[in-house]
Order: sequence, then structure tokens, then C-alpha cells
Amino acid sequence: MFLRVARHTNDLKKIEDFYVNILGFELLGGFDNHNDYDGIFIGKSGLDWHFEFTQSNTKAKHSFDEDDITVLYPKSILDYNELIKKISHQNIETIAAVNPFWNENGTMIQDPDGYRIIISPLKAVISEIE
Repeated sequence: MFLRVARHTNDLKKIEDFYVNILGFELLGGFDNHNDYDGIFIGKSGLDWHFEFTQSNTKAKHSFDEDDITVLYPKSILDYNELIKKISHQNIETIAAVNPFWNENGTMIQDPDGYRIIISPLKAVISEIE
């Protein structure tokens, strides 16, 4: 099974910058003016999932609550620490999660559309060289 998480946005460029340049995903492809939609595919090469973000003349109406989150698990503690450092250097504000589990086991931020993302070290491998 393959997974695509598709979401409409009002600013495709900001979303691309955030997910590629801040979070470290890859721009896998995209399309222009497909039935009046522009879009990009963001993920990691060779995996069975990716994000699709689209933009059109119809304004996105984001409706979510504080427990709707995407959780990202960096592969190593080094990757986790580098990502948290990058978030800090980009002056991206961290916020408290409603679920206390995530406050103890991750760092919550928001993407440019206001969607909540947890960066968690729970599945990170600690290597001998770190």
C-alpha cells in the first residue's frame, strides 16, 4: 500500500520552503495548472508515502483542532538534534501540546498553514559516534 497525504494551501511556496528547507524533506515532483490546480509532492525518495500540497483560486479553509498533529521521528539522535537546532535558528516558535505525552516526548511547531507538527526523538537510534 502507498500513502499520499494531500492538503490544500494558500501559499505553495511557503509550504515548500518549510517542508524542504526546514524539515529536510525532498521535492519529489509537481504539476502546474492541472484542472486549475498547482501542486507539489514532498517526501523522501524511495519511500511508499509522500505529502501532496495543492493551490488553486479557491482559498483553503483549514479546520482542525489542537490534537490534530503530524508526528515526525528523525532516524537518529543526531538528526533530531540538528532539526531542533535548525528550527531554533529559523526562529520557529515551539508551542505546548494539549496531550501532555507530546510535551514530554517531543517538540511541537506549526507549519505555515497552522498545522501542528511534533518532532519526537522516541524512535531515534543512538549511535556510538554521537
